[in-house]
Amino acid sequence: MLTGYLSLFFSSLIASTLFPMGSELVLIGLIKNGWPIVETVAVASVGNVLGSVINFGIGYLLHKGFMKSRLNHYKANLIRAEELFNKFGRWTLLFAWLPIIGDPLTLFAGLSRVNFGLFLLLVSIGKVARYAVIATSV
Repeated sequence: MLTGYLSLFFSSLIASTLFPMGSELVLIGLIKNGWPIVETVAVASVGNVLGSVINFGIGYLLHKGFMKSRLNHYKANLIRAEELFNKFGRWTLLFAWLPIIGDPLTLFAGLSRVNFGLFLLLVSIGKVARYAVIATSV
């Protein structure tokens, strides 16, 4: 059982960083095999939020001038996410679960020095809600 939760946790964590990966299939697979919905949603959410915290940290470091050269690969997605973040502000963090632009939004939150408590609250609400919807529609 621990192996399944670890797989879910790490796939969720990696999926919410700037690396392309999905975690939904792992979540759905566990639930279809009888794993408890509340626990699987909790594990997936914690991993996914932690990945967003990593992005926030990268943005924070980027503000200090580190890591700029490493982000050229994601330039188009970063530009689109930056435009959304600048237009709508902190509330965009409720949509950090969205594919393609969600992860860069969390990066810009760190870059913009969003209050970490608010960041954590908004990102958590969006990500828990997303996994809950997926889990209950299986």
